[in-house]
Amino acid sequence: MDTTRTGIVGGTIVTPDRVLEGGELVLAGERVAAVRATPGRPSDLDHQIDVEGRYVIPGLVDLHGDDVERFLSPRSGERIPVRSALRVSDRHTIGAGVTTKFDAVAFEESPEKNRSLDVATDLLRAIERDDGLAADHRFHARCEVTDPESVARVRDIAERDAVDIVSLMAHVPESGQFDDEGAFERRYTDGRGAAADAVDRLGSERAAVPVERRRERASELADGLTDAGVVLASHDDADGAAVERAASDGVALAEYPVTMAAARRARELGVATAMGAPNVVRGGSLWDNLGGREAIAAGLVDALCSDYRPQSLLESVFVDTEEPLSERVARVTSRPAAIADLDDRGRLEPGARADLAVVDPEPTPTVTRAFVRGQEVYRYRS
Repeated sequence: MDTTRTGIVGGTIVTPDRVLEGGELVLAGERVAAVRATPGRPSDLDHQIDVEGRYVIPGLVDLHGDDVERFLSPRSGERIPVRSALRVSDRHTIGAGVTTKFDAVAFEESPEKNRSLDVATDLLRAIERDDGLAADHRFHARCEVTDPESVARVRDIAERDAVDIVSLMAHVPESGQFDDEGAFERRYTDGRGAAADAVDRLGSERAAVPVERRRERASELADGLTDAGVVLASHDDADGAAVERAASDGVALAEYPVTMAAARRARELGVATAMGAPNVVRGGSLWDNLGGREAIAAGLVDALCSDYRPQSLLESVFVDTEEPLSERVARVTSRPAAIADLDDRGRLEPGARADLAVVDPEPTPTVTRAFVRGQEVYRYRS
């Protein structure tokens, strides 16, 4: 067992309840051993790292990051080997300070988005097998309930304990985030070579599935997963009634509610709410839906997700939301960890897993070092 003691000194350490200027964080093996307001004796350490002028925060926990799909298919029609794409994505992930990543992968047959059930399953297998990744990668299955094959495949893999989070979604024209005319086509063409007629055909096929049938499929799938320890998430809830239906199915997380009413109802029902960090950093939704900063000001956001841009999680910490720094850090560390039932990480306190990032805030927030289980896995040299 590794008992190497490493002291990280001189920086601004963000703990769950305070910010320590010029303190010391001591790592012993895979755990945090101590957090001190003033450095102890160097002779008590095997190594000491001076991080003056930088922030020391817990490693970020990303509940929904689907950027790996862009590494799988950087251009329409191109397919990169799954293991290679995962390795490249991992380096971007850890370089953004994300030490626990739930790779959100769409289980749907959508050639327009370079997606298929088989590719999604191959990615799951790669995450299960690859022990050479820097971050702790976990699996978030995005289930398209308009597609019975998607529901069947997600049910199959989740019953074998291979999935941590399942989000129940229905990407349908003029519904949820695509409620304005043309939004579905803009999203699914996405500048990546998808033909407009193919997108129209996909939208028509999904819209032809009756709303009640979509709800039945979601409920049936949820019934089989709640007892398996899978965290269930709803997606793009449009109103309070949608949140109520999801909660009745055992959903514990509302991802990207599109209205304030939906976010407020989630809070009333004890359903955690996650918004997109790009929304917060940008200052609004790309689709004219609920703004992340607006929802934060109303006290309705439990966690932020990177969605498609890993760097946005770290950037969100430095967006002035008129909250203490520790609160902004918790939204991307301890709170998402708690939602995912990972009580060993997301906090810089004795006994916690030693996942952390050292951040230079200027000119833009940049990770200069990252540690996973007490081991340095990334260092940026300017």
